[in-house]
Amino acid sequence: MIAVASMAAMEHVGDPLADDTVSRLVGERPLPSSTLTMDGPNATARLNEATRLMAGWTHNGTLLKWPAVRPVSSPGEEASVTEVLHDYLQSAAHLPHWADATKVARAENLFMSHGAMSCTLLFCASLPECYVLPQLAGVLHIAGQLEAHTEHRIRQTAAMVFPVMMRGGLMSPGGTGVAQVLKVRLIHATIRHLILRGNPAQVRGLVPRRQMGEPAGMHQAMSDHGWDVDAQGVPCNQIELAYTLLTFSYVFLNGMRKLGQRLSHEDEEAYLHAWNVVGHVLGIRSEWMAHTMEEAATLFDRIQARARTVVVTPDARPALGRALMNTMANSIHVPVLRHVPVPLTQWLIGRQTARDIGVDEHVPLLSRLLFRLGLVLVRAVDAVVRLISSRFSIVRLFTRTIGYHMLTRFLLDQTRPLTLPDQVLNPMMDTVAEWSDDPKASAWINRLEDRLTTAGTWRPSAAKQQQNQRA
Repeated sequence: MIAVASMAAMEHVGDPLADDTVSRLVGERPLPSSTLTMDGPNATARLNEATRLMAGWTHNGTLLKWPAVRPVSSPGEEASVTEVLHDYLQSAAHLPHWADATKVARAENLFMSHGAMSCTLLFCASLPECYVLPQLAGVLHIAGQLEAHTEHRIRQTAAMVFPVMMRGGLMSPGGTGVAQVLKVRLIHATIRHLILRGNPAQVRGLVPRRQMGEPAGMHQAMSDHGWDVDAQGVPCNQIELAYTLLTFSYVFLNGMRKLGQRLSHEDEEAYLHAWNVVGHVLGIRSEWMAHTMEEAATLFDRIQARARTVVVTPDARPALGRALMNTMANSIHVPVLRHVPVPLTQWLIGRQTARDIGVDEHVPLLSRLLFRLGLVLVRAVDAVVRLISSRFSIVRLFTRTIGYHMLTRFLLDQTRPLTLPDQVLNPMMDTVAEWSDDPKASAWINRLEDRLTTAGTWRPSAAKQQQNQRA
């Protein structure tokens, strides 16, 4: 059983390696005070330079050799941005010794074989569950007023999930998953540093709010917000990171169970294992990783239960949850399906969690009836027909259709292309194209799916043409 005391302690622990890296980038600071300001243009310039350089982190196999020639600072001279990032990679760009290539490959095959269904569960279960922890939701709110930039959050999340779960994403030198995760790890550390105005290992007590008018950008908004370390722990702490990891592994697997898409015990543990490898690269301590569904359920429930004892005013969660639902509704072009994400999300995450994050709004009667009656009927029909044909599943058809419309809006829309290196973007597009036909479905179901999505390959050009035709 997880000790509450140890959980409380881990809420005050960030990621020492990444936190020290960011401190080297922006400069060490004393304990925050009401008059403390960051090192203005120099700190901002170094963070911007780091972002520019990290765009060159593409393939896993090149990380430990980056850059080709390491700059060497003179004695007493501040380390260059390139040197700081080089040192970070030398320490962080290693897979754990326990990483099992066979299990990771099995998890990748699982992600690929369920394709668009995986995306529906990401949007309607994993992301909503991320908002349950009040402090974490508060950080997401600070980091750019997320309810106004929900699509950005979705697109950035997909930009990490796809490289990680595509074939060879983690274990192959030609994969891009490790590189993407290491960028996210430094983003978390930057958020901690900005909110606390210093290295989390050195900050205690109250970081006072600063009233300096409308913030000029995300960095200033985080630095001005204020934070009580004693009461709130540190932002993006070990417990929040461990919980977020579970939303991508355990929540997905639990969603598959609810949808009647039962996986083998070996499949489930392989999927948890692959995401634990991600957790290691992300800086999560191994003792906060789950290796079985039973362990994952226990850890997930305990973290949520502790979070529900925390009262935060104002509560950022309802605005985030409602913004996510509205964004998903706007992505679906089939009218009768447009509001289905709300009841689908409520069913997948449970009514209590849905209330916590504000996903309790009214939806049109037809949509509610379609979902409630359809859910019972479809699962019953699937169970009966599968006795005759194992390739029959209306649930897969339904969830793949929802997933397609969200992929079209968030990943395939060429009017707002993802700002990712071609080495990352092109494999993502190839992966989505592989999902155009469901190999687990009969030909007639694939034809019906084409009528609800688009005929032909799921590529940006096809998505753009469909949008132009609707316009």
